[in-house]
Amino acid sequence: MIHQAKETLEKEIRSLVAEILEVDEEKITPEARFVEELGMDSMMALEILASVEKKYKIRIPEEYLTKVTTLNSMVEIARELTNKK
Repeated sequence: MIHQAKETLEKEIRSLVAEILEVDEEKITPEARFVEELGMDSMMALEILASVEKKYKIRIPEEYLTKVTTLNSMVEIARELTNKK
């Protein structure tokens, strides 16, 4: 897979998260906490992870689940896993 530019990856993941959480993309800043600030619940978290896995054809290990707390953390995990391919 071609290495994704961080900005492109961030934009694409922000769009996915906004759609699933049903919030405006502008509210999803790199540091906005998904649960505390954006109202994400566990089902939404799983949907976000599944969408990212499908879009980038990666597998996100279970131990990463607790690390997905912000847009930045999701982007870094996606970058790390896509770069391993």
